[in-house]
Amino acid sequence: MDLEFLQSMDVQILVGLGVAVLAILVAAAYLFSSRKPKGCLDPENFREFKLVKRQQLSHNVAKFTFELPTPTSVLGLPIGQHISCRGKDSQGEEVIKPYTPTTLDSDVGHFELVIKMYPQGRMSHHFRELRVGDYLAVKGPKGRFRYQPGQVRAFGMIAGGSGITPMFQVARAILENPKDMTNVHLIYANVTYEDILLKEELDSLVANYPGRFKVYYVLNQVRILKKKKKEEHDIVEPVREII
Repeated sequence: MDLEFLQSMDVQILVGLGVAVLAILVAAAYLFSSRKPKGCLDPENFREFKLVKRQQLSHNVAKFTFELPTPTSVLGLPIGQHISCRGKDSQGEEVIKPYTPTTLDSDVGHFELVIKMYPQGRMSHHFRELRVGDYLAVKGPKGRFRYQPGQVRAFGMIAGGSGITPMFQVARAILENPKDMTNVHLIYANVTYEDILLKEELDSLVANYPGRFKVYYVLNQVRILKKKKKEEHDIVEPVREII
């Protein structure tokens, strides 16, 4: 009887140990999967990131894709904040200017900047000269504003020209978060139709989130435009006042 009792106790102990080990493994896996990846940015020091793709969108606008250290790395930029980029102007003097990536931390392994390059822009010169394989010095995060999901019921935005990038960042983060039901309304002003940046991406958000995201394009120069049926956004023209 004593031997049988001891054998049954051994089985119970082994089963208990197995359940405990399994619980520990499950808990560890949950903690590991839910842990937020560490970002690649440094708020105090510039870090260099390699340019792996350059896509010309128009005569003075290009999309720059920069590689992060690993395919699973994230930039680590809070929603609503920006980065500082360092380069050299046409005279070889150092220049630092803030930019907002159009990518989020859900876009792992890389980040993108959509840059409008002005003829006399000091940092514009640096981006014009940037080629695939070159490196860009970046520091951040920067900025006082940090968006929190559900912060407001509706978000109203007004942007002009290249100022669309921070608005696009926040709008995309809101809409792609299934727990955030905030509605977004954007008025986006430009001189001509051709000056509209990220139009394809903005229209895609409109199509993917009907009723939650509306964009109104405002132009300064007259052009006859027909509004498509079932389209959720408007092109407002002519508008000659300064927006």
